[in-house]
Amino acid sequence: MVLPLYDDNSDRTTTPYVTYALLAINVLVFVGPQGFGTDDKFTMTWSTVPYEIVTGEDRSTPPRRVTQPLTGEIVTVPGLLPTPISVYLTLIMSMFMHGGIAHLAGNMLFLWIFGDNIEDILGHARFIAFYFICGVLASLAHVFSVVLLAGLDSEEALIPSLGASGAISGVLGGYLLLFPTRQVLVLLFRFLTWVPAYVAIGIWFAFQLIEGFGLLGGSHESVAYAAHIGGFLAGVALVIPFTFRLLTRPSLSAGEGLVSPLQTWIFDLDTLSSLPRRCRAGCVLDTEGPTRAFIARHR
Repeated sequence: MVLPLYDDNSDRTTTPYVTYALLAINVLVFVGPQGFGTDDKFTMTWSTVPYEIVTGEDRSTPPRRVTQPLTGEIVTVPGLLPTPISVYLTLIMSMFMHGGIAHLAGNMLFLWIFGDNIEDILGHARFIAFYFICGVLASLAHVFSVVLLAGLDSEEALIPSLGASGAISGVLGGYLLLFPTRQVLVLLFRFLTWVPAYVAIGIWFAFQLIEGFGLLGGSHESVAYAAHIGGFLAGVALVIPFTFRLLTRPSLSAGEGLVSPLQTWIFDLDTLSSLPRRCRAGCVLDTEGPTRAFIARHR
């Protein structure tokens, strides 16, 4: 088990207002409309449902009784409720919902640690776009994995999903590319230690793959691992394009030219975080140098 606790922010030059706002909104939604995760009506109205996303059809289903696989306990699961807006907007709404305190706390911890650094590099506006695009792509990865593996008419396609970890997985992917060697304080089993970001995030991603593909066996119905994997890959793929303009503008120093598209892929990414804000917008870089089971899937 590897749990990140803190990273080195000594070179951060801006206040991460967007990260703070996302943290606050997620907590407020959980405490308010969700009633600390107990308001099933809200959950079943605003969560993302794979069937609805693929067909565009808003579905309502009656409550049903199911047996918990581990305890044998029979529980009543609420049915889907009508969504008063376009079902496609649930891709956004569900990103601010969580199934329990642990679900919320875990996601917010990762956003707190890694989000500010990405915002510092991208700027506030681009970080908002990056976060939401990764979140939507993560949800779509979950939707289409369910449809491909279980079928559109399956019971699984009517299980709603919710959570911010798809978008936050995208932040992790971007962080891995921009700060691969940044030191992160982690709880490794029972020990506190500093490790490079590629170790902390790499172990996290490996766990998503192992659990997502069921390599250790067992049931993982309550976690949407495809959203984690999809969001992470989206972050990896998008963070360079989102920083591309930062790397191709003319240098502030006379006589320096433009950075080529190839060079933007081989520069020392940690160099970017050490540049002053005004220089990030115009300098050429040195190119040498993770609600319950059966009710909703968490992401």
